[in-house]
Amino acid sequence: MLLLPSPPIVSFPANPSLLPLSRPSWPLRRGNPAVVSAASRDVDSFTSKSGYLFSLSADEADSLSEYNFSRIDGMYKKKPLILLRRLAQIGTTFGFWLGLRLADEALERSEQMFKVRAAELRRLLVELGPAYVKIAQAVSSRPDLIPPTYLDELSLLQDQITPFSTEVAFNMIEDELGLPIDELFSEISPEPVAAASLGQVYQARLRRNGEVVAVKVQRPGVRAAIALDTLILRYIAGLIKKAGRFNSDLQAVVDEWATSLFKEMDYLKEAQNGIKFRKLYGSIKDVLVPKMYTEYSTSKVLVMEWVEGQKLAEVNDLYLVEVGVYCSFNQLLEYGFYHADPHPGNFLRTYDGQLAYLDFGMMGDFRPELRDGFMEACLHLVNRDFKALAKDFVTLGLLPPTAEKSAVTKALTDVFQDAISRGVRNISFGDLLGDLGKTMYEFKFRIPPYFSLVIRSLAVLEGIAIGISPNYKVLGSTYPWIARKILTDSSPQLKSSLQSLLYEEGVFRIDRLESLITESLRTETALVQKPVEGTDSKIVMKQLLAFTFTEQGSFVREIFLREFAKGLDAFGLATLDSLTSTTMPFSGSRPFNSLTEEDMTNLRTFYRLISLFSGMQRAETQVKAVSKYGEALTPLDEASSLVMYQFPSAQEMLPILSILPELPQESQQRLLQLPGDLVGRLVSRAFARTIRRMFL
Repeated sequence: MLLLPSPPIVSFPANPSLLPLSRPSWPLRRGNPAVVSAASRDVDSFTSKSGYLFSLSADEADSLSEYNFSRIDGMYKKKPLILLRRLAQIGTTFGFWLGLRLADEALERSEQMFKVRAAELRRLLVELGPAYVKIAQAVSSRPDLIPPTYLDELSLLQDQITPFSTEVAFNMIEDELGLPIDELFSEISPEPVAAASLGQVYQARLRRNGEVVAVKVQRPGVRAAIALDTLILRYIAGLIKKAGRFNSDLQAVVDEWATSLFKEMDYLKEAQNGIKFRKLYGSIKDVLVPKMYTEYSTSKVLVMEWVEGQKLAEVNDLYLVEVGVYCSFNQLLEYGFYHADPHPGNFLRTYDGQLAYLDFGMMGDFRPELRDGFMEACLHLVNRDFKALAKDFVTLGLLPPTAEKSAVTKALTDVFQDAISRGVRNISFGDLLGDLGKTMYEFKFRIPPYFSLVIRSLAVLEGIAIGISPNYKVLGSTYPWIARKILTDSSPQLKSSLQSLLYEEGVFRIDRLESLITESLRTETALVQKPVEGTDSKIVMKQLLAFTFTEQGSFVREIFLREFAKGLDAFGLATLDSLTSTTMPFSGSRPFNSLTEEDMTNLRTFYRLISLFSGMQRAETQVKAVSKYGEALTPLDEASSLVMYQFPSAQEMLPILSILPELPQESQQRLLQLPGDLVGRLVSRAFARTIRRMFL
């Protein structure tokens, strides 16, 4: 894991701690006590406790190149004493610590010893090794869940783990790359600048071109240690499952996590991940993805571009948090290739104000059908369509297909109703998960293996943001991009879902479309765009029109055309009825063109659409007034009111007309086609209505 400390510790090239490589420096490699670094004199805590795990034959070491439970199980079944020793070590380590905590409570000194016990737990996790450090890192970014004292201690696991011997590290570099270290680098730091659970990092200068790089070297024996610990965790997961405490396949979750962890230990794979990540997301504004040097990288050594900066969690920069959230949702919802280990140590704020991503070992793939299902779930959650949300949970694999949908729908309504009523911008991802806990157990929810990494990724991101801004909400911040994606995506699944959402039992829900469009337009003035203050209604209108008349807005444009045609048709009927009632006020006959309830609905929708595009507060207010008192009016009176008082004047339409020449040429061409399309639809509706009224 590449974790670079803040500048007072390391600064290049001004820092004189870099070691120029020349023949007189070779005693450093060969173990001369006079020049061996402090790091190489000390054995790190984990090695001192678990060094016996490292003695593997060549065949056994090769079998650990990737995660394979059967191979690991077979290998350690031949080493029962090692397995028993490790179980005893884990049991006594945690047992001793828990015993001290119980003693503190019994002696009523828990508060006084709280900080001491937190520091002891951190040291114990380091001694137990990389697997437990990784688990602790997963929860070290949740200030809303972890007590501050424990949070401070666990956060030290991100970059303050005792390094292993520099002599061993330099030897490994030479063995892996097949060249003396002084032929590879002209300078290199004599001690690691950062050390983590899987490896440690040196700063160096390439001899070939003088570029400054970070050299990451894998910790010896780490694969054997993690293999044994995942084997133990998997057996424990099996026992928990048999006891019936969880509905999820916990062993599959462990397998998914272990597979990702083993991939993370393949540095050549990490280099390829970094290259792909840079290609997909490196062009996002204010996102920096370091360059990878694959020609200097192997499975145990990684050379990448050196990045200067401070950890994101140590600087109060909410803008860069927003950039990270936006980039992460791009990863999940656009391409499905996402950073599955986004803890604070893997984000840097560079000195020029960019967000640098580090460590591409643990990556995830979110399949298209699951991405669509996730967006549908967000859409239905925000719009309180809990019946559809229950179906989404089946699609995502969270619920079995046999689950009773009506009961689940009622439970979800009870769980989420209050949270959603506060508005999308106030929805906390962490709170939603917490509220769902009891319902998940009751209805046998399960956590699919893929979902554990996605959930962790989102939860950690919100945790980082909360550390800077306590009221930050990831879902509320990213819903605009979800709304934009749903409105513009070509996926048949999403289009079908949008169609079902907007047409409830055949009735057009314009309020839902208004909400989606309003939220999607927030992407134009969101924090990641560094907006100019004072955004007015004309800018919003321009954004709405520009969006509607683009290729991406074709699906929404089709809905607008359909509803405008229906509204204009209803407006024509209302006008005719109004004129008829005026010219024949005492006629008892029913006007031939009397509006139906459907026509009245279309007429109300028509004015809502005009209000949406023109930003006319007058029209919007009057539509609400009519809706409020509509029950007391006859359909004819309501229609007359709409015709006489609601239709916009030429003066009120001037703002929208002034925007049209400012639209892109492509949008203007599509706009010119609009009258012809509307006329065609109106003629079709009028003809169909005439036939229907004549013969039915």
